[in-house]
Amino acid sequence: MITLVIHGGAGNITPAMMTKEMEAEYDAGLKAALDAGYDILKGGGTSTDAVVAAIVELENNPIFNAGRGSVFTKKGLHEMDAMIMNGKDLSAGAVSGVRNIKNPIKLAREVMLHSGHVFLSGSGAGEFALSRGIEQAKDDYFFNKQRYEQWVKIRDSDFTQLDHEGDNLKGGTAPNTDYKFGTVGAVAFDTEGNLAAGTSTGGMTNKRFGRIGDSPVVGSGTYANNNTCAISCTGHGEFFLRAVVAHDVSCLMEYKGLSLHEACNIVVKDKLVKMGGEGGLIGVDKYGNHEFCMNSAGMYRGMRNSEGREEIAYYGQ
Repeated sequence: MITLVIHGGAGNITPAMMTKEMEAEYDAGLKAALDAGYDILKGGGTSTDAVVAAIVELENNPIFNAGRGSVFTKKGLHEMDAMIMNGKDLSAGAVSGVRNIKNPIKLAREVMLHSGHVFLSGSGAGEFALSRGIEQAKDDYFFNKQRYEQWVKIRDSDFTQLDHEGDNLKGGTAPNTDYKFGTVGAVAFDTEGNLAAGTSTGGMTNKRFGRIGDSPVVGSGTYANNNTCAISCTGHGEFFLRAVVAHDVSCLMEYKGLSLHEACNIVVKDKLVKMGGEGGLIGVDKYGNHEFCMNSAGMYRGMRNSEGREEIAYYGQ
């Protein structure tokens, strides 16, 4: 049994906000990520390599808020976060606030394998990237006219915007109508029975003060443990940080004997809802069973396994 599950963000994703052209674009983007990751699993490759390969495809696609599609900060820059975790030995690598890194998930893997540390940030992570020969990209590689126009609308305010869709302002008075949490992620179960999880994001539009969300934090936005599951989250990061969402799912499985489905529903549809947190997650357990779980209207998501099942979807379960 091999399984790959991916996501490209959750939020107010409804048929009313998606045109046929947009659906085709997301179909192609999600399928490319599934192809890249699943080919590795099918060839006997590791779950960690499959997760990285899938996320690289999503980072390279400007329709997702990660890598090339990252949103603008208060200063008009791109500051990206990413993390990878190996369920076999609980090794992990994470980076936050990195700039001009073409694929932050590749840098996170280098941190895991070659730094002797777990979490690097900012300029220090950039120095490490240079030492490891990680591919750089100039600012114009990350420039996107739509993201830029969204940022221009709020750059002189104290608002932050959860992503580049709609007017989802936090700290202001505008209502949330067409928003999404634009993190990308992948989880995998390989032929050796090993689990892995990875997440990458460009964060919030107009974010200030070096804000970091849940994506690169072990146990909050990303977690993998061969005894239980691999989880990648997407949502309003402050709530996912406080709820330690990814690890909480694993704990419910390990200590209470719950299934992946049961644990995800408790954390996402009960605990998070009571806190006021919105978003979703993807997961795969130690048997290769997968899960999509969200308390938002939709989530860009996909899966493929060796039983011949494949799914790409956007709207609520």
